[in-house]
Amino acid sequence: MPSALPLGDPAPADGLLPASTIDGATERDFCIYVHIPFCAVRCGYCDFNTYTAHELGSGSSQDTYAAAASAELEFGGGVLRASGLPDRKVSTVFFGGGTPTLLPAEDLASVLETIRETWGLVDGAEITTEANPDSVTFESLSTLADAGFTRVSFGMQSAVPHVLKTLDRTHRPEGVGQAVAWAREAGLAVSVDLIYGVPGESLDDWRASLLTALSYEPDHISAYALIIEAGTRLAAQIRRGEVADIDDDDHADKYLLAEELLTAAGFSWYEVSNWSRTEATRCRHNMAYWKGADWWGAGPGAHSHVGGLRWWNVKHPAAYQQRIDAGTSPAAGRETPDEQARLLERTMLLTRIVDGLPVSELPSSGRQAVAGLIADGLIDGSAAVRGQVIPTLNGRLLADSIVRRLLDF
Repeated sequence: MPSALPLGDPAPADGLLPASTIDGATERDFCIYVHIPFCAVRCGYCDFNTYTAHELGSGSSQDTYAAAASAELEFGGGVLRASGLPDRKVSTVFFGGGTPTLLPAEDLASVLETIRETWGLVDGAEITTEANPDSVTFESLSTLADAGFTRVSFGMQSAVPHVLKTLDRTHRPEGVGQAVAWAREAGLAVSVDLIYGVPGESLDDWRASLLTALSYEPDHISAYALIIEAGTRLAAQIRRGEVADIDDDDHADKYLLAEELLTAAGFSWYEVSNWSRTEATRCRHNMAYWKGADWWGAGPGAHSHVGGLRWWNVKHPAAYQQRIDAGTSPAAGRETPDEQARLLERTMLLTRIVDGLPVSELPSSGRQAVAGLIADGLIDGSAAVRGQVIPTLNGRLLADSIVRRLLDF
């Protein structure tokens, strides 16, 4: 089942933000995330806040969801204005889930239009939707492109049938190429998502998935190590001995193979799990997260961040719909992390990206740790001389270790 929300402080029904969120706002990008919490099937490894049709119960519906999300976004525009935030156009929009493309393309287009009417979009805004390969057609992708979407991210996960079966993925491997071709014809940029380290997946299986993904000539590839989340069906299968547990050495071997094949094909890493053909084809929305931009997250369980304040919505679609219908904030709680928590988060995020973390932002003990990390081959020495902490290939494999040593914990 989906993981629990954090605790935090109560969120006010009117959603108003403290005055501290205004400071520096004009210097920060503003982005929108729209959570679509619906899936045709719950995958055994997933603990995202998603629901199949039979799990929804009464009080919520896919048919009315676009209207509910749009109502929250309009509410959000009013909250930001009433809180004194300056007017900012939206730099990026990301529809995630779940499977956003389970909704009609016209519904997604209508939500995007609400964002455009509420805040406006910057010139060249990046507008992405996630999609399962079997949840799109050429017509639906063309509708999205006509509405202003610029990018689609397909959940390919693997090209190997037995790996997809372990993950409970229902799409046909051969359908991914068709979906990519349709997206290209519609004029959309394409990313494909892969997962490695699945129980029973060999190194040759992983090689086949990488080569197949490359054969589609996408603009961007994400490759994520499988994490076994407590409470998922896959975690229970491992606990019962029905499938093998994951292995850190196997993960490392597969990451190194991904780096080798993707680099040879002309891709460059820009975040530990993400590679793009050019700087222009990086996912700007995710970069906004990693660099601490502001964003409003709409939908059940969605998280938001404005000026250091974080809040999160109630999880279940029925509870979310009830609050939307009442005209009150759907936020379940919120918090402002203290200085130590902010330093930890910023260090964790910026040491994962190719732009790196400024050495000047580290405490004195962290600055003193830099030389040892260079000597151990975990961070780039020449970049450190220029004042940036950027992981080497070995450092990407040991990203958590870099953070621990920089912050001495």
